[in-house]
Amino acid sequence: MIASSHSADKKVYEIARLKNEVKEIRSTFLEGRTKLMRLKMESNVISVMKEKGINPSVIPPKKIKVKTKN
Repeated sequence: MIASSHSADKKVYEIARLKNEVKEIRSTFLEGRTKLMRLKMESNVISVMKEKGINPSVIPPKKIKVKTKN
């Protein structure tokens, strides 16, 4: 009986440890995803490109139409 109880206690502690580890990893993932979303924002990209001397185009893009042969 005692061995069974110790085995159950070990499993409970292991489950608790793994839950904490999952929480930490999920938190790290969410921080990384948030940071990436901020880096991808147009305003951030524009500011970084201005630092490198590249400005956004003032001419709007043109649609290219390709005619297919029948």
